[in-house]
Amino acid sequence: MTRRDLVEGLDDHPVSDTSPLPAPPAVASRLLTAEQFQRLADVPPEIEWFANLGNKATRRAYENALGDFMKFTGIVKPEEFRTVTRGHVIAWRDDLVQRALSGMTVRHRLAALSSLFESLCEKNAVTHNPVKGVKRPPVESYEGKTPALGDHQARKLLDAPDGASLKGKRDRAILATLLYHALRREELCRLKVKDFKHERRGVPHLKVFGKGGKIRYVPLHPAASGLIGDYLEVAGHGADNTDALFRPIRNNCTGTLERAITPDAVYKLVRQYSTALGFAIGAHALRATAATNALDHQADIAKVQEWLGHANIATTRIYDHRKTRPEDSPTFKVAY
Repeated sequence: MTRRDLVEGLDDHPVSDTSPLPAPPAVASRLLTAEQFQRLADVPPEIEWFANLGNKATRRAYENALGDFMKFTGIVKPEEFRTVTRGHVIAWRDDLVQRALSGMTVRHRLAALSSLFESLCEKNAVTHNPVKGVKRPPVESYEGKTPALGDHQARKLLDAPDGASLKGKRDRAILATLLYHALRREELCRLKVKDFKHERRGVPHLKVFGKGGKIRYVPLHPAASGLIGDYLEVAGHGADNTDALFRPIRNNCTGTLERAITPDAVYKLVRQYSTALGFAIGAHALRATAATNALDHQADIAKVQEWLGHANIATTRIYDHRKTRPEDSPTFKVAY
């Protein structure tokens, strides 16, 4: 039956207004050719699973994990995953351990492979997930390894940039935004000028676009608000509501400054100032510092979870460094 036969058949037997079937599109309005349509229909579920991963960091991590498994097993075609057994997975796990990878890394790679097979099970491409039941190596500790700064170090870091220059004002505003609101680097770089101007119940808020497209509103700390305002006044783009809040001071490639500062530039910025002060850290340490400081001052951990944008409170507990403080050790409670 041709497409014309189908259209004429619909004309002979008109569909009621309540029918769920839409009218067939005009040929000129069709974006996919018949060949492209069929090719998409024939996409292996393994490729479909990977294409459906929305987060770039997740895609990169899963690509590395699956690439390692394919190299180990000799898999070339996506369909070959359907012949994988638990024995293959165990052998791969043992190889990862022999390569002296950390327990957490091995667990993450097994989780990536398991995610693929869960998807294949849903598509009825395989009967079971061969990763299930494979014993995973223990991790050294569920405590976060990212260091948290002490209060005096955080204050020194905030004061480190030269407050008289445009770059110094911008860097102070960036450091304050990270230290007072526990943002991820990517979240800070996605901020628009208008995201700094929200109010909820009369209180200024930051509109933060987090992982997985989730949006959260974080009350704006007065200290950070003042520093951001100073930066915008000198930078001159405070009225550009739909453009980036934090921008490069110069751009040797394009010469334009409308685009946002990059996550890599934020890392280097934090690294530069902290190294000069004698404690070299990355930007993520400021997130750990903010979470630890809030918990130190009796913030409710459920509220901190929401503040950080964590889906699971177990992840928030990783940022709780209170029990690692030397001054709280039972060692100093011993008296003879």
